[in-house]
Amino acid sequence: MKTKIKPLGKRILAQKIEEESRTTAGGIVLPDSAKSDRVVRAKVLALGTEKEFTVKEGNEIIVASFAGTEIELEGEKLLLVKETDVLAVVE
Repeated sequence: MKTKIKPLGKRILAQKIEEESRTTAGGIVLPDSAKSDRVVRAKVLALGTEKEFTVKEGNEIIVASFAGTEIELEGEKLLLVKETDVLAVVE
């Protein structure tokens, strides 16, 4: 996806990676609010205007679920987060 959004400063634009819905052994589908983990996985699409970042475009990152601002562009769920809100890079 070629993005039309350029983050500013130390912000990162990332595309949320939707996890598969969870189903209990009895067949009950658990909603997002019932999930025990409070992190979001995302793929880095663009970096802000600062020169140095710890992450790179294409990295898969983990951020806290309430960090950043969620936006929707052309049907895609995107996330604008500060680099300090990134908890980890998935290798």
